[in-house]
Amino acid sequence: MKVQIAFKCFIRKKLKENGIDLSFEMLEVLKCLWEKEGLKQQDVADYVMKDKASLTLLIDNLTRRNLVKRTEDPSDRRNKLVMLTEDGLALKNTIEPWIDEMYAMAGTDIPEELLREGIILFDKIYGNLQEAETSCFLQARPENVINKNLQLVQ
Repeated sequence: MKVQIAFKCFIRKKLKENGIDLSFEMLEVLKCLWEKEGLKQQDVADYVMKDKASLTLLIDNLTRRNLVKRTEDPSDRRNKLVMLTEDGLALKNTIEPWIDEMYAMAGTDIPEELLREGIILFDKIYGNLQEAETSCFLQARPENVINKNLQLVQ
Protein backbone atom coordinates (compact mmCIF):
# COMPACT_ATOMS: atom_id res chain seq x y z
CA MET A 1 0.00 0.00 0.00
CA LYS A 2 2.83 2.42 0.86
CA VAL A 3 4.48 1.75 -2.50
CA GLN A 4 1.26 2.43 -4.39
CA ILE A 5 0.83 5.71 -2.52
CA ALA A 6 4.44 6.67 -3.35
CA PHE A 7 3.85 5.85 -7.04
CA LYS A 8 0.70 7.98 -7.10
CA CYS A 9 2.50 10.84 -5.36
CA PHE A 10 5.38 10.73 -7.86
CA ILE A 11 3.04 10.80 -10.86
CA ARG A 12 0.81 13.53 -9.37
CA LYS A 13 3.91 15.67 -8.78
CA LYS A 14 5.05 15.23 -12.39
CA LEU A 15 1.59 16.06 -13.70
CA LYS A 16 1.40 19.20 -11.55
CA GLU A 17 4.93 20.34 -12.46
CA ASN A 18 4.02 20.08 -16.13
CA GLY A 19 0.60 21.72 -15.87
CA ILE A 20 -1.32 18.59 -16.82
CA ASP A 21 -4.75 18.54 -15.18
CA LEU A 22 -5.31 14.81 -14.63
CA SER A 23 -6.00 12.65 -11.62
CA PHE A 24 -4.18 9.36 -11.14
CA GLU A 25 -7.49 7.58 -11.82
CA MET A 26 -7.87 9.38 -15.16
CA LEU A 27 -4.34 8.33 -16.00
CA GLU A 28 -5.26 4.71 -15.26
CA VAL A 29 -8.07 4.95 -17.83
CA LEU A 30 -5.69 6.45 -20.39
CA LYS A 31 -3.12 3.71 -19.68
CA CYS A 32 -5.77 1.09 -20.33
CA LEU A 33 -6.64 2.69 -23.67
CA TRP A 34 -2.98 3.12 -24.63
CA GLU A 35 -2.68 -0.65 -24.31
CA LYS A 36 -5.92 -1.46 -26.15
CA GLU A 37 -8.10 1.18 -27.68
CA GLY A 38 -11.78 0.87 -28.43
CA LEU A 39 -12.89 -0.99 -25.33
CA LYS A 40 -16.41 -1.08 -23.95
CA GLN A 41 -16.88 1.04 -20.85
CA GLN A 42 -17.41 -2.08 -18.74
CA ASP A 43 -14.07 -3.52 -19.88
CA VAL A 44 -12.32 -0.29 -18.92
CA ALA A 45 -14.15 -0.31 -15.57
CA ASP A 46 -12.93 -3.85 -14.90
CA TYR A 47 -9.36 -2.91 -15.83
CA VAL A 48 -9.21 0.07 -13.48
CA MET A 49 -11.35 -1.68 -10.87
CA LYS A 50 -14.03 1.02 -10.71
CA ASP A 51 -17.78 0.68 -10.75
CA LYS A 52 -19.59 1.80 -13.87
CA ALA A 53 -20.84 5.06 -12.33
CA SER A 54 -17.33 6.10 -11.22
CA LEU A 55 -15.94 5.23 -14.62
CA THR A 56 -18.62 7.29 -16.35
CA LEU A 57 -17.47 10.35 -14.37
CA LEU A 58 -13.83 9.66 -15.26
CA ILE A 59 -14.65 9.31 -18.95
CA ASP A 60 -16.79 12.47 -18.85
CA ASN A 61 -13.82 14.36 -17.39
CA LEU A 62 -11.43 12.92 -19.97
CA THR A 63 -13.90 13.82 -22.73
CA ARG A 64 -14.05 17.44 -21.50
CA ARG A 65 -10.25 17.51 -21.69
CA ASN A 66 -10.43 16.20 -25.29
CA LEU A 67 -8.44 13.06 -24.41
CA VAL A 68 -11.09 10.41 -25.12
CA LYS A 69 -14.39 10.12 -26.97
CA ARG A 70 -17.24 7.65 -26.97
CA THR A 71 -18.25 6.01 -30.22
CA GLU A 72 -21.00 3.59 -31.11
CA ASP A 73 -20.02 -0.08 -31.14
CA PRO A 74 -20.58 -1.26 -34.72
CA SER A 75 -21.40 -4.78 -33.53
CA ASP A 76 -23.90 -3.67 -30.85
CA ARG A 77 -25.43 -0.19 -30.90
CA ARG A 78 -26.36 -0.46 -27.23
CA ASN A 79 -22.67 -0.32 -26.30
CA LYS A 80 -20.31 2.62 -26.47
CA LEU A 81 -16.62 2.18 -27.16
CA VAL A 82 -14.08 4.44 -25.50
CA MET A 83 -11.53 5.78 -27.98
CA LEU A 84 -8.49 8.00 -27.61
CA THR A 85 -8.37 11.36 -29.33
CA GLU A 86 -5.14 12.60 -30.94
CA ASP A 87 -4.44 14.57 -27.75
CA GLY A 88 -5.00 11.46 -25.62
CA LEU A 89 -2.62 9.43 -27.74
CA ALA A 90 0.00 12.21 -27.79
CA LEU A 91 -0.06 12.44 -23.99
CA LYS A 92 1.40 8.93 -23.87
CA ASN A 93 4.72 10.24 -25.21
CA THR A 94 4.86 12.80 -22.41
CA ILE A 95 3.92 10.53 -19.52
CA GLU A 96 5.69 7.25 -20.32
CA PRO A 97 9.20 8.66 -19.68
CA TRP A 98 8.07 9.73 -16.20
CA ILE A 99 6.82 6.24 -15.54
CA ASP A 100 10.15 4.80 -16.68
CA GLU A 101 11.98 7.28 -14.45
CA MET A 102 9.82 6.31 -11.48
CA TYR A 103 10.50 2.60 -11.94
CA ALA A 104 14.21 3.24 -12.34
CA MET A 105 14.24 5.20 -9.08
CA ALA A 106 12.10 2.60 -7.29
CA GLY A 107 14.32 -0.26 -8.45
CA THR A 108 17.60 1.33 -7.42
CA ASP A 109 19.78 -1.22 -5.58
CA ILE A 110 17.15 -3.95 -5.92
CA PRO A 111 18.30 -7.02 -7.87
CA GLU A 112 16.06 -7.82 -10.85
CA GLU A 113 15.50 -11.37 -9.57
CA LEU A 114 14.14 -10.03 -6.28
CA LEU A 115 11.69 -7.79 -8.19
CA ARG A 116 10.53 -10.76 -10.28
CA GLU A 117 10.04 -12.91 -7.17
CA GLY A 118 8.07 -10.10 -5.52
CA ILE A 119 5.70 -9.86 -8.48
CA ILE A 120 5.23 -13.65 -8.46
CA LEU A 121 4.54 -13.52 -4.71
CA PHE A 122 1.89 -10.81 -5.01
CA ASP A 123 0.27 -12.56 -7.98
CA LYS A 124 0.01 -15.70 -5.86
CA ILE A 125 -1.49 -13.78 -2.92
CA TYR A 126 -3.99 -12.14 -5.27
CA GLY A 127 -4.89 -15.50 -6.80
CA ASN A 128 -5.44 -17.03 -3.37
CA LEU A 129 -7.79 -14.22 -2.38
CA GLN A 130 -9.58 -14.37 -5.73
CA GLU A 131 -10.19 -18.10 -5.26
CA ALA A 132 -11.76 -17.34 -1.88
CA GLU A 133 -14.21 -15.13 -3.83
CA THR A 134 -14.18 -12.24 -1.44
CA SER A 135 -16.89 -9.69 -2.09
CA CYS A 136 -14.72 -7.27 -4.09
CA PHE A 137 -13.88 -10.03 -6.58
CA LEU A 138 -17.53 -10.71 -7.22
CA GLN A 139 -17.93 -7.20 -8.68
CA ALA A 140 -14.98 -7.26 -11.08
CA ARG A 141 -12.51 -9.99 -11.90
CA PRO A 142 -9.84 -8.52 -14.17
CA GLU A 143 -6.98 -10.92 -14.87
CA ASN A 144 -3.62 -10.27 -13.26
CA VAL A 145 -4.69 -7.06 -11.56
CA ILE A 146 -1.42 -6.73 -9.72
CA ASN A 147 0.56 -6.98 -12.95
CA LYS A 148 -1.72 -4.45 -14.64
CA ASN A 149 -1.33 -2.02 -11.76
CA LEU A 150 2.43 -2.50 -11.82
CA GLN A 151 2.45 -1.96 -15.57
CA LEU A 152 0.94 1.47 -15.07
CA VAL A 153 4.27 2.60 -13.78
CA GLN A 154 6.49 0.53 -16.07
